[in-house]
Amino acid sequence: MTWGQPRAFPRAILHVDGDSFFASVEVAKDPRLRGKPIITGKERGIVSACTYDLKARGVKRGMRLDEARKIAPDALVRSSDYETYSLFSQRMYDIVRRYTPVVEEYSIDECFADLTGMRRVNRMRYEDMAHAIKRELLVELGMTFSLGLSATKVLAKLGSRFNKPDGFTMIPLTEAQNFLAKTPAAYIWGIGPNTAAYLQKFGIRTALEFARKDEAWVRSAVSKPFLELWRELNGIVQWELESGGRTSYQSIQKTKTFTPPSRDKKFVYSQLSKNVENACIKARRWNLESDSFWFFLKTQEFKFHTCEVKLQHPTALPHDVLRAIFEHYDGVFRPGTLYRSTGVTFTKLRPAGSGQLDLFGEIKKSEGIKKVYESIDELSEKYGKHVVYLGSSFDAMNRNAHLGARGDLPERTQNLFKGETFRRRLNIPTLGEVT
Repeated sequence: MTWGQPRAFPRAILHVDGDSFFASVEVAKDPRLRGKPIITGKERGIVSACTYDLKARGVKRGMRLDEARKIAPDALVRSSDYETYSLFSQRMYDIVRRYTPVVEEYSIDECFADLTGMRRVNRMRYEDMAHAIKRELLVELGMTFSLGLSATKVLAKLGSRFNKPDGFTMIPLTEAQNFLAKTPAAYIWGIGPNTAAYLQKFGIRTALEFARKDEAWVRSAVSKPFLELWRELNGIVQWELESGGRTSYQSIQKTKTFTPPSRDKKFVYSQLSKNVENACIKARRWNLESDSFWFFLKTQEFKFHTCEVKLQHPTALPHDVLRAIFEHYDGVFRPGTLYRSTGVTFTKLRPAGSGQLDLFGEIKKSEGIKKVYESIDELSEKYGKHVVYLGSSFDAMNRNAHLGARGDLPERTQNLFKGETFRRRLNIPTLGEVT
């Protein structure tokens, strides 16, 4: 790669990143909170997000709430309102799409946008488009975003990190080496602590030192994903934007933290059963099934008790999955241990019906139950998710009422508009005080 290409922006990729997104949405919902230290994650017992003043004081994402309160006893702790976060996220995408149709919804609080070729359409420079998007996000959502503009996704994401919060950094290829020289290798998107430590053995401490390595060395020293990353750092697009939406899944995971933690074997199993139902619902929605999964029970000390299971045939029916879990559950659950969450992950997903018939006809036996779930899915579509659920999930499904009585549920789920139900609501957030 030769620096100083004729064009500073052969491609114009914008990365938009919400600043402390969950906490910022809480402030946007209720401006009375502006300037106050906010933490979300009350329902999980850990910090899901926090305002920047708390980050400066040492509060970190994933920290236990009791530890965070020792650092910041004045912090206001809120339950996570994922429904409203999703609505704000969708509005973020919609604002960015005013300037280009090519938008990748990378996560709930960030997206990529390809502005290439849109200067004539929008009658403004790439830099002006970025500023316009940033301004409209602030005015319409009431929260700040940090943006990065460059020729590749990796460089654009690097730019959005430079001046957080509420920043904008443009990295033309002609100036990229100046930014890479200031960036530790561990800060590059896709390079974790282990890879950074490995690169240090070769004297590579900055992003520029990695980018300056010749391709032959990169091919011999690291795996293919890091070769693609190296090319992106050198301004060569390797990762196109995925703007068409998801078409399938290779795995599906459902996990849920419950408070307070529990030693009750039946209750913990009920939480696991609910996760299995949710995972199966998603698999059926995408017409997928699997014969491999693993489940876990997570202790209050954040230790995982896990078990991997292989089924006789692929399925997306909770009856099949729970039958297999029940055979292993006693070996995983440890009496007297406090558990705080459970989860299940389906792997090796494939299109439904693509599996071979088994020797003992188990697939045929499941056909009757499959028809039952087709009816349940139709009811859920009409009346809301979990309008019908398994008896094994009863304790977990009804725990929400107890949480609501303690105020651990977000405000939107406790204050319904006329005609709404707990399971079926309008896509409208509650803003400010409910009257």
